[in-house]
Amino acid sequence: MRLTRFILIISLLLISVSSFAHVGSPGVIYQGKAGPYTIMVNITPPDVIPGTANASVYIDNQQVDHVLIQPVYWYAGDKGSPKSDEALPVKGTPGQYQCVVWLMQRGVASMRITVDGPLGKGSAIIPVMAVSTAQRKMPASLDWQLAGLGLLLVVLMITIIGASVSDGVIAPGSDVKASKRKKYIAMGVTSIILFLILYGGSAWWNAWSSKYRRFMYKPPLAHTSILMNGKQMVLQLNIDSAWLRKNDESMSYIVPDHGKLMHLFLIREKTDDVFAHLHPLRKDSIDYLAPLPDLPSGRYLVFGDIVRWNGFAETISDTVDIPAKPIAQNVSNSNQVVYSDPDDTYVISNSIADNKNPYTGKEVLICGKPGTEMKLADGSTATWQHAANTPFEANKIYPLTFSIKDPSGNPAKLQPYMGMMGHAVIMKDDGSVYIHLHPVGSYSMASQEIILNRINGNGKAPKLPDPTAFRDSIDRLTAHIKSMSEDERNAYLNANMKGMAMPGMNKDHMDGMVTFPYAFPSPGNYRIWVQMKRDGKILNSAFDAVVQ
Repeated sequence: MRLTRFILIISLLLISVSSFAHVGSPGVIYQGKAGPYTIMVNITPPDVIPGTANASVYIDNQQVDHVLIQPVYWYAGDKGSPKSDEALPVKGTPGQYQCVVWLMQRGVASMRITVDGPLGKGSAIIPVMAVSTAQRKMPASLDWQLAGLGLLLVVLMITIIGASVSDGVIAPGSDVKASKRKKYIAMGVTSIILFLILYGGSAWWNAWSSKYRRFMYKPPLAHTSILMNGKQMVLQLNIDSAWLRKNDESMSYIVPDHGKLMHLFLIREKTDDVFAHLHPLRKDSIDYLAPLPDLPSGRYLVFGDIVRWNGFAETISDTVDIPAKPIAQNVSNSNQVVYSDPDDTYVISNSIADNKNPYTGKEVLICGKPGTEMKLADGSTATWQHAANTPFEANKIYPLTFSIKDPSGNPAKLQPYMGMMGHAVIMKDDGSVYIHLHPVGSYSMASQEIILNRINGNGKAPKLPDPTAFRDSIDRLTAHIKSMSEDERNAYLNANMKGMAMPGMNKDHMDGMVTFPYAFPSPGNYRIWVQMKRDGKILNSAFDAVVQ
């Protein structure tokens, strides 16, 4: 059956959708500005490269003349990338434009959205990770059909060649025996040549397929464990060195996103009742340490979001068992205290299966639902501004809007949290979907900044820096960011988020509302953790949603 794959190679390039930068949540959503125009963009990248990405652009109550979409590759820069494709209006949906864009090369890419209209021209850059995460399989029925057609073509070719040197050229009264001899010799030679062609094609295809599998995206592997550092329980995430050697990767090239080298999330498995957002300290190139908060025991899902020096964003997934009591022996290398990050936070809520408080003596939040108000730890309240009992549909973009009121019932005066007016994490109850969201969408801010700097550069791809020097410089940068006051840190982070200015990112957000654009990828039960800041304190809230 391998010969049939050579006959129709292109049939293997059928496109479907998957995700790698987060878990099980396909697509990249952008909400912001393209010059004077307010836009929302939904990009569904292919899971096979080369492949086609589907891009939908929504223009907010503005008439425009043209919407252009151009893939811009990090390695090629602005000048080496292909020309733009025009997105066409969607019939029956005013303000929506759609386009299919080819992504031809693996690696860090982006989509430049250019909007041209009466207000002038504006553009936005949206990071897209272009990698192969799947390999298409040919249906068995098509396999047999192509095998039959291929065999028929081979027989016809041999027959035609045999007839062309014998029956087709024989003169009346000629010796038939000599003609038959030529026929058999020609058919034999043709059979050998066709066999060699097909065998060579099959060998080429198998080699190409093996190379494709070799370069398919494989997320980093890690081992997470709980260590005792004196009397301190410490979580250690160790990135698998064997995986690094096999994939020719280095973890020395990690850059900060929102001022942190890693955003680490812990969610208790099956119940989803415990959620922690930590920012580990990098001990060396593969080990990250974070003091463990006072979390209930159990098995936790671990998600670590990182960004590489060229803008490649990915999530490291693992599980860890947190014991009920401290480990008896000290298994760490040092008794030096590992300090927590001031932006670390955690919250305990009810199980996703019921609304009861299972923990005696612990402060537990009862999760809210669309249209309902929930009490927060500081006496303020959070409300999900979505009509109660109105179902969600899978693969449809929703503005997930949350409002905070202070204890007196007035709209809360929100402050930036790591440079943004809010952070949200969404997970499906079976753990198959996880994503870290911001008000501007589901992409990495650091990736966007790196790609913008690459586009504005001299056109040449930067050389891979020395790993030790690069790691040391990044460690000094993150230490400097951590030493800043909160106002200085937010000012620094906002200054580095180029092209992201939009309502809701000002220093003092007076209406107490933050919106996260998102499309639930599949039906099921979801929990959403929302993090905002008021009076210098991180406010955690949690909501449940049912998606049809």
